[in-house]
Amino acid sequence: GKAFKFGDSISTDHIIPGRLLHLRSNLPELAKHVFEDIDPAFAERVASGDFVVGGKNFGLGSSREHAPLVIKISGVSAVLVKSVARIFFRNAINVGLPVLICDTDMIDDGDKLEVNLKTGEISDLTNKVQLRFSKMPEVMLRILNEGGLIPYIKKYKNFDVRLMNGTYLLPSISAGIFKRKSGNSPSSCLRD
Repeated sequence: GKAFKFGDSISTDHIIPGRLLHLRSNLPELAKHVFEDIDPAFAERVASGDFVVGGKNFGLGSSREHAPLVIKISGVSAVLVKSVARIFFRNAINVGLPVLICDTDMIDDGDKLEVNLKTGEISDLTNKVQLRFSKMPEVMLRILNEGGLIPYIKKYKNFDVRLMNGTYLLPSISAGIFKRKSGNSPSSCLRD
């Protein structure tokens, strides 16, 4: 897909301006306005399979789940950034949008890219450059493969996922919703 390159410190307000949140119950309409304050033609130019490329601190600001959701609805396959706000990253995975941390300096706006989530490789076909990102944990790949956290839970009927050290990967709000084999509370095991 094609790279749409933005700079550093792209906030959730840059992605979806607060003045448009009245459209949040109409996601297709809201997606028509994605990035409109910094690239007014983005929603018209982006196509299925394209990529958003950013710099440092992508997705900072308010914890709007709608920000990664409208990026995904617009057809973007993944967001490639140098660094990302933690809440944006979590929301993106929850809605099924991969966010990949890598050096984006060598990617130019308009470059043709291919991304392999399993191997952690990005091919910039325009510049003939290979880039790498840290491979995602298997559980994140499974969540992304199902289209997000809710479709994953609906399919598998539970979400008893722990890291190898036994730490739960559940948000505390979900503690009473999902079945667990152990008596440990996920909320007592959370780590930032």
